[in-house]
Amino acid sequence: MSPLVRGLDPVTGDVLEITADATITQIDRRPGPAGEELPYLAPGFIDLQVNGFAGIDVNGPEVTAERIAEITAALARIGVTTWVPTIVTASEEAIRHALRCVAEARASSPQLAHAIPLAHVEGPFLSDQDGPRGVHDAAQIRPIDPEEVARWQQAGPVGIVTLSPHTDDAPAQIARIVGLGVQVAIGHTHATGPQITAAVDAGASLSTHLGNGIFPQLPRHPNPLWTQLAENRLTCGLIADGHHLPAETLEVMLRAKGVDRAFLVSDATELAGKDPGRYQTAVGGTVELTADGRLAYVGTELLAGAASDVAAGLRFVLRSTSLSLPDALALVTRTPGRILGRDTTLRVGAPADLVTLTDDGTIQGVWQHGVEASPA
Repeated sequence: MSPLVRGLDPVTGDVLEITADATITQIDRRPGPAGEELPYLAPGFIDLQVNGFAGIDVNGPEVTAERIAEITAALARIGVTTWVPTIVTASEEAIRHALRCVAEARASSPQLAHAIPLAHVEGPFLSDQDGPRGVHDAAQIRPIDPEEVARWQQAGPVGIVTLSPHTDDAPAQIARIVGLGVQVAIGHTHATGPQITAAVDAGASLSTHLGNGIFPQLPRHPNPLWTQLAENRLTCGLIADGHHLPAETLEVMLRAKGVDRAFLVSDATELAGKDPGRYQTAVGGTVELTADGRLAYVGTELLAGAASDVAAGLRFVLRSTSLSLPDALALVTRTPGRILGRDTTLRVGAPADLVTLTDDGTIQGVWQHGVEASPA
């Protein structure tokens, strides 16, 4: 069998030749290159927070299992071979409907089940205050309820729940949710430092899009950002679209957390890739997408999710921070893979989810379960 793909190891510069079907069956390594120009070779990218993509919303009454499959194919074309559908604050029935669609999509094929390992529910147990709440529906914000989370699990594969630990009972409720086998992320919060620490003591292990979903103005110190940056037990998601976090903020956050405790997310909405203009969305109502890709709730300074993707986030990190290509790749492969319980090492027996790319992060080729997906 001839090699499926050839490329350079981003760490060593060796030439890798990978033979595969759905999984990697052989890896040949040799020093190189000797007079040949090759792209770099890496595992497929992982995005743990996708609200929608390519004109399709994970949320709302129109979502179906077929539409979830369409998002999977569209993401593969840009290098994202694994993604986590993210369901935002809504009624319990609306959340359960979206989860059922995710479950049906996963059940339709082993490939989809691998590409969509779990679902992330962002809310409804969030801050009820303007600013930290973001554009989440204020009418649907409610107290942390592990019993509701258990009911969600009956509908679909809930693996991550984002909540705000600002109430006295938050640690006990977080412990119950973690006991259900669900990872708890802190986000959209006005919790104090001690409340965040108590949440981590109770089992919270992630931060959702750190630096966003918070008051626009904060005390110099203490504030929730410092607590989460200093807490080594929290692994933090970061939106690297150039709008949610300025380059210097992203640089400092990455220095504080290190690439083993940080990962990139897109927070992409259905408007990712759309033309500039005003749109009516199922989440957030009327939003405006500017020519430079900023997506905001009309009439406010609040961002309404993102209109970018995690592959673009990788490119932003490479051109705007001091990270090397191997370290930047860890933010979209190794660290989110660890959160999912997956080893993203290129090895025999691993899924043939692969990308080739240039040193600036431009995708050259994508293979999902050994099947080539033409880059968008």
